[in-house]
Amino acid sequence: MQILLTNDDGILATGIRELHRVLERLGTVTIVAPASEQSAVGHSITLMNPLLVREVHEEGKRIGFAVEGKPADCVKLGLVQLLPEPPDLVVSGINAGSNAGINVLYSGTVAAAIEGAFFDVTSIAVSLTQPEDTHYAQAAEIAVGVIQQILAQKPGKGELFNINIPDLAKGPPVGIRVARQALTCYRESYEARRDPRGRLYYWLLADPLLADDDLSADMTALSRGYVTVTPLHFDLTDRERIERMKSWSWSTEGMSPGKERHS
Repeated sequence: MQILLTNDDGILATGIRELHRVLERLGTVTIVAPASEQSAVGHSITLMNPLLVREVHEEGKRIGFAVEGKPADCVKLGLVQLLPEPPDLVVSGINAGSNAGINVLYSGTVAAAIEGAFFDVTSIAVSLTQPEDTHYAQAAEIAVGVIQQILAQKPGKGELFNINIPDLAKGPPVGIRVARQALTCYRESYEARRDPRGRLYYWLLADPLLADDDLSADMTALSRGYVTVTPLHFDLTDRERIERMKSWSWSTEGMSPGKERHS
């Protein structure tokens, strides 16, 4: 099996190194990851600057490529240019912090997996809640165990999965739950400060999500100690509303410049 491994915390992050070590049991792993941290960049890509790339070697062996770009850049470039053949699997992670609930929309980790799914490759994002460096080795074992169970079900081309691992400081996971993406939101607050020249600026505070009690939601299941697995897709069309909107009365009357409206 050929595996493309990426992340948004940068190629030197502990999470990607531990995941690389364990994923090698499944096949040949090539890292294509950002050269520096790219957290919360979402699905942005680089258009106006060149993508600088350097090979990364360890113990005389090339393990992959560091890219001066975003997580989605890394997957796109890896699939189109750097890998000699399309991989069987794209894995993104292990992210430092959970990517559940609305964080899915901000996450560079999940965006990298989505990019793999764009190319019809089975893609999986992996994140760890409240990570400590000593927890990544255990998290990698858990992640690859879940990945193996997903692959055993022979997912179709381009199927996309989001794995979140609970806070391991509280003990091992109590189980695995297939969960929906929670729709709860942050309280959202900023702290006003002054720089040395007296100019006002604001710092976004790390406020917790407003959790609910629904164990079918990823945020709640994570808080109860479960590993969550959420199937995702990137089609944002609201299909129920599109059918209703077809019955609306639409007209282009009066939209053409230079023409008078007719009463």
